[in-house]
Amino acid sequence: MNKNSSSRFLDSPSDNPKSKIQNPKWGWVFALAVAFVLFGAVALAQQPKKLARICHLGTTVTATAEMIKPFQQRLRELGYVEGQNVIIDYRYFEGKVERLPDLAAEFVRLNCDVILTSGSEAPEAAKNATKSVPVVMAFGADAVKLGIVADLARPGGNITGLTNIGAELYGKRLELLKETVPKLSRAAFLWSSSRLSADDELKEIETVARFLKVGIQSLEVKGPDDFEGAFQAATKKRAQALILGGGGFFAAHQTRILELAAKSRLPAMYPNTRYVEAGGLMTYSEDRSEMFRRAAEIVDKILKGTKPADIPVERPKKFDFVINLPAAKRIGFTVPPEVLARASRIIR
Repeated sequence: MNKNSSSRFLDSPSDNPKSKIQNPKWGWVFALAVAFVLFGAVALAQQPKKLARICHLGTTVTATAEMIKPFQQRLRELGYVEGQNVIIDYRYFEGKVERLPDLAAEFVRLNCDVILTSGSEAPEAAKNATKSVPVVMAFGADAVKLGIVADLARPGGNITGLTNIGAELYGKRLELLKETVPKLSRAAFLWSSSRLSADDELKEIETVARFLKVGIQSLEVKGPDDFEGAFQAATKKRAQALILGGGGFFAAHQTRILELAAKSRLPAMYPNTRYVEAGGLMTYSEDRSEMFRRAAEIVDKILKGTKPADIPVERPKKFDFVINLPAAKRIGFTVPPEVLARASRIIR
């Protein structure tokens, strides 16, 4: 092939890309292709983004209404808006621990992206329900002691979050109760048989009680009908104060417990601030607002791809000692000034 023929071949309209576009024969094909690309881009942009689904397994409606607020606020700060890019479903067992397996199974069927749990009973139900859906604990009894996670630093599996410091907190509560009631020689410990860590908490209280020379009256509550008898037994045995155990069952019967404590005129130490804000005398407990905010940050990490097994379980760093003075007045009790000076918050 000579030079001229080669030039004519390359310049032929049928093989020159520019000539194809300029040729009316190809113009409509090019225009149609551009239209398809633009239409596809617009359609893709208009497709609704997948909403992350967070499922909260909580104790009671009333408890969750307040406790969940710091979690929701922190999520908003992290860019999550309910109804726009996240959905939060709520379920409560209302003190009926036997309902937990079904509620946890329901969340698995809902294809939740993350299950958030409150309290000590819910994490175990979530663990039994799924080995794949990430679970974040907002708070609860010692997760390692209960076998919820293998190790704080390396939880493994699908569960992480925050856990309480353990039964030793009950020893601290007894110490503060002894300072508040200086002549304390006998205290009642009211505990629920549905709480997995109750045995360890009782042992811790009894250990500290021997050091403080305080007798402990153990009062087990198996159901709602046992409350009246338990408080009568405390009064009959001349208990001078009360320590209330934790758990979702007690949370569901908070009002009844506070009424009976006031009626029995017993200075009482409660497991969290909700009891004190509702009329109980005092509490020494974790700052659960801060724990829920931290739980939101952990949920954010998981939604962005981090595996729960790679997120260490954390313990609370901040604690509140809250005293309710009107509650003290109702039972004719005076809180010593030196104890008031140690309180992080006083309700007047």
